[in-house]
Amino acid sequence: MTASAASAKTSGAPRFLDIHITQTLPYSNVNRDDLGSPKTVTFGGTTRTRVSSQAWKRPTRLAVEEHIGQQALRTRRLPQQVAGELETERGWPADLAALAGAQVIRSTESKLALEKGDTTTASLLFLPDTAAAALADIAEQHREALEKALGNKAASAKALLPKDAVHDVLRSRNGSIALFGRMLAEIPGAGVDGAVQVAHAFTTHSTSVQADFFTAVDDADQWATDAGSAHMNTGEYSSGVFYRYATLDLRDLAKNIPEPDTARTLATAFATAFINTLPSAKKNSTAPHTVPDLVHICVRADRPLSLAAAFEKPVQAWSDGWASSSRDALSDYATRVHRLLGDTGLIHSAYASVDEKARDGLGEQSASYPELVAGAVAAVWPAEGTDRT
Repeated sequence: MTASAASAKTSGAPRFLDIHITQTLPYSNVNRDDLGSPKTVTFGGTTRTRVSSQAWKRPTRLAVEEHIGQQALRTRRLPQQVAGELETERGWPADLAALAGAQVIRSTESKLALEKGDTTTASLLFLPDTAAAALADIAEQHREALEKALGNKAASAKALLPKDAVHDVLRSRNGSIALFGRMLAEIPGAGVDGAVQVAHAFTTHSTSVQADFFTAVDDADQWATDAGSAHMNTGEYSSGVFYRYATLDLRDLAKNIPEPDTARTLATAFATAFINTLPSAKKNSTAPHTVPDLVHICVRADRPLSLAAAFEKPVQAWSDGWASSSRDALSDYATRVHRLLGDTGLIHSAYASVDEKARDGLGEQSASYPELVAGAVAAVWPAEGTDRT
């Protein structure tokens, strides 16, 4: 039974939106290890090139934020942000603004610690970009107490701002935080279970590192008798077809964002961004700006389902290369897995690809990636009066 046929018999509410991608990257190094080499993983007994989930989540998050018009900042410099807002935008004296910035953390009466002369936090915070201004507003309301404590070490060490008001700001979230989550155990209720899960991408086949010896010429000394290079080094790169996977937990998304229209917008933004983004390392020297060869999206009622095992046996490059064989391997494995699991968990299954070849294991074929995303989102949030089945 094909995935598209199975969807007609499915029951249950949508729970997971799975995105599977195969994408060809040319000679590049979009995610380096501590020595500058492409990251790797041993899978199926062979070495593959790997791109960490963090490397792909960041450009995805930034693209989502641009789409929805809401930015979240990951920073340890919240005291500096608040101080800068007060000093630069509101005309506070520098010493009073710095005290207010430190008080934003000190007044939480929590385990949040200050470092580097009370200018940074020990923990990395993840907050809406409006948080610093909101905390500056609280400081404005209590400026008199801050002025009285200025210069008094004992008084400055006490909490001078209302804890509950500060906590409300630190607990605040926007669409980006609702999708990607936040770990902040120091403030009760500030943690957010992210709705997005992203796997490390890896090549569907064996790879090896390719070295590139390069030189740089000293332009100011190009007519000197010593015409050698001013700098020499070696870079390391690889190339291949990557399998990428992410899933969106729709229950967690609804918990974080109860409004269905907003949740739908976020799901669309995430799926679109995950398809279209690429880590930026070495982009100026390799420009590896490809698009996926194939995207397969499923909506499931039972559990998320990675198809990474389709490539445990490394794909072989025949006369048509790795890309076509990787697309075939993904479809063949999906067919077998759907047979094993049965059709009760699959609500929607579709794909779009650079070729016109029918791949029944991946459901119905869409003409474009925007159409593919729209179809999956409609399967989760049907138009009013539409029967999902």
